[in-house]
Amino acid sequence: MKAKINRHAEKVMKQMLSNANEGEKLRVYITEHHGNHAHYDLKLDKQTEFDEVVQTDKEVEVLLDTREADFLDGIWVQYFHVPEPGFVIYNPAKEHHHH
Repeated sequence: MKAKINRHAEKVMKQMLSNANEGEKLRVYITEHHGNHAHYDLKLDKQTEFDEVVQTDKEVEVLLDTREADFLDGIWVQYFHVPEPGFVIYNPAKEHHHH
């Protein structure tokens, strides 16, 4: 599976990892499905048997649940400071949906 992140996301994600407990990684997960698109979020979590550790294009590792590969493979994690600070996560191969 593949994942991309922008430079702002890289900084925030590395900061999140610096506060992680031992054994925790960043997980991109689906909060809900709507037919051909999904809502995503990001959290610190421990790896499970269903996860693939994916190296992003900025060398930050994320956990992706292989059971949700159809929606998680190819995700793009971005962080923006305006209009308000926060992550925008979507899969360009699926319908655009912002977190």
